[in-house]
Amino acid sequence: MPFFLSRLVRRLGTARAWGLPLLIVVTVFLTSWPLMIWAEPSENPITAVENYWWWFVVTASTVGYGDFFPTTLGGHLVGVYVIIGGIATLTTLFTKIATAIENAKGQRMKGQLDLGMSDHVVILGYTPGRTERLIQELTADGILPIALCAWDEVTQNPLPDHPDHGFVRGDLAEESVLRRAGLHRARRVLIDAHDDNEALTLTVAVAHVSQGAHIVVTLRDMARAHHFSYVDDEVQCVQWHSPRMATEELQDPGIAAVYADLMTHGGRNTYSTPLPDALAGTGFGDVQVAMGRSFGATVLAVRSDSAVVGPGWDSPLPAGSVLYYVGGRRLSAEEIVRSCTP
Repeated sequence: MPFFLSRLVRRLGTARAWGLPLLIVVTVFLTSWPLMIWAEPSENPITAVENYWWWFVVTASTVGYGDFFPTTLGGHLVGVYVIIGGIATLTTLFTKIATAIENAKGQRMKGQLDLGMSDHVVILGYTPGRTERLIQELTADGILPIALCAWDEVTQNPLPDHPDHGFVRGDLAEESVLRRAGLHRARRVLIDAHDDNEALTLTVAVAHVSQGAHIVVTLRDMARAHHFSYVDDEVQCVQWHSPRMATEELQDPGIAAVYADLMTHGGRNTYSTPLPDALAGTGFGDVQVAMGRSFGATVLAVRSDSAVVGPGWDSPLPAGSVLYYVGGRRLSAEEIVRSCTP
């Protein structure tokens, strides 16, 4: 019990701050017991130490079970003294507890506490509006708990209406700050810095602290992406101006590399072509299978009547439709017709 109480006091505040209620209750106990022995007859069991401490506790807390009680006027006066001392102790104690809770809440809002989170997403960097959008997209898909880390310029939690999200504030390149955010226990990390130089600095710090987390970095200049491979080959860089790309990479690691391949000339590129008139009314699935089997192409979507959709597998393709597909090269109308002709 003493060990537990000492741990509790250390967690709630300093020993000096909590010394007053302890001093009151100890003083009242040490002074009231001799007075009770003097006031009560020796045959009253309340005067025995093994009984008195119990009577003292229930009386000071104003519970009063009545199993032990004083019988003389002097004993009653001692009881009043104990009750007043107990009320003073509890009042002081509850005031201290309320103050400690309020201080802890203030520290949490200011990002000064250890979050104690694990298996979560850590976002390094805060940009008003943009960061809220990133978090909204992540939470819309119910990905993972989020810890937001910001520099000291952000004086308090910018997301107070989201108690499930953690907030840490400080020098984001410092290991102690990253550990307060639980980065060493995080599953995924998004570095969304002020500029690319800062992003590289933070990547070095994150790589040092992280233990196998998937790291995504947003860059203004994608030509600098190879610099980040010097830090960690597994770091994935995405375009800063495409926040949706960052959230998709966090949700589905590796998808940014797929997009990069599609956007790179010489690889598997995206193309569009009008549906040949000879294939009007052909089922979408039949066209998909034929183009995939013959050319390794994948039809992504179809535009019809100014709407781009992914039609059902058995949906017939109307005349005038436009096919959007991924493939190794652009296909001619004749090749597409031949692939779909038995």
